[in-house]
Amino acid sequence: MSTETAKEPVNYPFARRLAGMGVSAIREILKVTEQPEVISFAGGLPAPEVFPVAALARAHAEVFAEEGAEACQYSTTEGFGPLREWVAKRMVKRGIRTAAPERVLVTSGSQQGIDLVAKIFLDPGDAVVVENPCYLAALQVFNGFEAKLIAVGSDDDGMKVDEVEQAIESAAQRPKFIYIVSQFHNPKGTTLSHARRRRLLEVARRFGVPIVEDDPYGELRYRGAPLAPLAALDEDGLVIYLSTFSKTLSPGMRVGWTHSSAEVFGALVRAKQAADLHTNTIQQRAAARLLASFDFDAHVERIKMVYGARRDRMLRALEEYFPPASRWTRPDGGLFLWVELPEATRAEELFERAIRERVAFVPGAPFFAGDVRRNFMRLNFSNSPPERIGEGIKRLGQLLK
Repeated sequence: MSTETAKEPVNYPFARRLAGMGVSAIREILKVTEQPEVISFAGGLPAPEVFPVAALARAHAEVFAEEGAEACQYSTTEGFGPLREWVAKRMVKRGIRTAAPERVLVTSGSQQGIDLVAKIFLDPGDAVVVENPCYLAALQVFNGFEAKLIAVGSDDDGMKVDEVEQAIESAAQRPKFIYIVSQFHNPKGTTLSHARRRRLLEVARRFGVPIVEDDPYGELRYRGAPLAPLAALDEDGLVIYLSTFSKTLSPGMRVGWTHSSAEVFGALVRAKQAADLHTNTIQQRAAARLLASFDFDAHVERIKMVYGARRDRMLRALEEYFPPASRWTRPDGGLFLWVELPEATRAEELFERAIRERVAFVPGAPFFAGDVRRNFMRLNFSNSPPERIGEGIKRLGQLLK
């Protein structure tokens, strides 16, 4: 018989910031929705059928055949030169005339860009202005750095800039930055209007508060005239621009970028050196190879055709199956719809019932930085074919009767 006594569990002295990060509600929901029979509107997942798999395979094969040793080696923190040049040219094409490769930092997805920006600006207790609701993973980052979140409202024209101005004027300390998803917002799908873009820049300039523009969906417009990013209107170096290839090439590549003033760029480089030295060199070189010989515009048009049809199918299904007291956004692009359910409905409870009917979504509560509203839901339309969208919305509608 063993005489060993039971060991006491280790009491790990985790940092206080870990509690602020929380657990991603979406990542936890995705674990539940992995079964193929579940119709999932939960994750912000691109459709796998639009991934340029064959072209990516060729690009990777060429990298290993022609530059294998270099690709397998350590590299510079700033990123692979040809890829930075392509990114800068693309930004110029989208209206950001001041874009320059020497101020492009290649990141491990735009999510790392958010983390690096927070790292160089935020001390515990510092304030950040965010929309309410807000991109959930950004809230995780800011809470992890123990920031004070100043939540301002939004409507169909995006962030309410008058509330931003009032919040900055009344704040005990000047916010370190304003964070915004300016085009096809996550979770709402809304876009900041041109007039509000100019007004937001005026407010930021007057108070000397930088703007962090997170633009992962800007290429994915399905109707209406395109709007240039906020960074295209910036004449003062106030906008720190973040974007990614996750929604146009592949999220699995984990390749994104930041573009900023020279001073901010230098700080971001130092933060990235401390974080991971550099982004995956093989993926950077493969992306550069692909983009050098690939009709990226035609590829994006194909994505837009597929996603636009899926958005339209979801909107029609909502009209057909959801109760009249419900309301939802009608985004011109992106991946999401934001649904306001009847006031008495609790989206978390609806989710539990929906899973039993093999359909999933994300309850809206985790997206709120200020007053939490529990009768909202986020629906993703990009990852399900039209016939499954119709059936999934029908099931949800039946649960709401």
